Amino acid sequence: MDVITSDDNGAPRKNEGKHKAMAVCFFLGLGTLVSWNSMFTIGDYYYKLFPKYHPARVLTLVYQPFAFGTTAIMAYNEAKINTRMRNLCGFTLFFASIFLVLVLDIATSGKGGIGPYIGLCVLAGCFGLAHGLVHGGMVGDLSLMCPEFIQSYLAGSAASGALISLLRVLTKVAFEKSYNGLRKGAILFFTISTIIEFMCIILYATYFPKLPIVKHYRSKAAFEGSKTVSADLAAAGIQTRTHVQGGYDTKQQERLSNKQLFLQNLDYAVDLFLIYAVTLSIFPGFLYENTGSHHLGTWYPIVLIAMYSVVDLISRYIPLVKLLKLESRKALVIVVLSRFLLIPAFYFTAKYGDQGWMIFLTFLLGLTNGYLAVCVLTMAPRGYKGPEQNALGNLLVLCILAGLFTGIVLDWLWLIGKGTF
Repeated sequence: MDVITSDDNGAPRKNEGKHKAMAVCFFLGLGTLVSWNSMFTIGDYYYKLFPKYHPARVLTLVYQPFAFGTTAIMAYNEAKINTRMRNLCGFTLFFASIFLVLVLDIATSGKGGIGPYIGLCVLAGCFGLAHGLVHGGMVGDLSLMCPEFIQSYLAGSAASGALISLLRVLTKVAFEKSYNGLRKGAILFFTISTIIEFMCIILYATYFPKLPIVKHYRSKAAFEGSKTVSADLAAAGIQTRTHVQGGYDTKQQERLSNKQLFLQNLDYAVDLFLIYAVTLSIFPGFLYENTGSHHLGTWYPIVLIAMYSVVDLISRYIPLVKLLKLESRKALVIVVLSRFLLIPAFYFTAKYGDQGWMIFLTFLLGLTNGYLAVCVLTMAPRGYKGPEQNALGNLLVLCILAGLFTGIVLDWLWLIGKGTF
């Protein structure tokens, strides 16, 4: 397969548009999680509507199997899947789902009950399906480009939590004393999320594939045998030639199998699994339901969620400083395993400590989560060809979601002995 990788004058345009591409990656990362973050950041609103149904835990438990199952199917078949169509379908489903959450709230006039709760659970499943399409698709696609793109995408994902947490604080201040203030804040969140998801569709469909640096990396991947980028290259006006038309190199097109890639990166896979298993065993369910009553009152879980989200975002930029980036694979494993100490630390702090220590532990949880995830995902694709990088990106996202699902299940163990399990 041969491709065009230069402009009309034959001059290479490899790095042109890099910063624009990073900005788009950031925004697409924002769109990947902004809708879901909107739902669990307004957990206090859902706890008011559905006080007996553990919404922070149940909605997440519904969400994750769909996300994991979809990602598993996509990872197994990634070499045959049209990445452009996969990501566009995912962002479109995000847009439709968050819009329907808004419609559901308006149609029921913000009332609780089992009917609206079931509807909310169905939409949570739709979010999981959309996540399974987009997350692996984007990480796989960006893995065959420069590391800064993955870092920007991951930072955007974290920024969604920080943005929504900031909005939650502002809306609580603005609406706390007004009639139905929680609902007004929730409607604002859903509206903003709907707009962001629509913009993601437009950016990914029309702007991102036409950036010169993006065309360069996708053309290179196509030359190395990747079939997943063909639709994106066509959208950018780049034609490819098959081996029938000439330029086909069988050795160039060979790639490692998914099993070989997984075994070669087993430590990275375990790292990501454990990072997110530990994080989700604490966040957000434990922070909402198991931290007790404190001087901050109803502000307490909001402050904890905001602290985690902001620090998680900031920590994803730390690896950009080369001296601060952890590149040793053994050191990464050691640091990841040491995060298990956070579980007893949170337990004893909730039982005996004050809110200052809980805020500090939440700071550490967010700091290590974002930093370690970026270190792993930017280092793992090094040294592989485009098709292998895409496949590896999908496999690592599958490990992330496996960790998320495991953490969510473990999060229920905090309720043992509370009489509300």
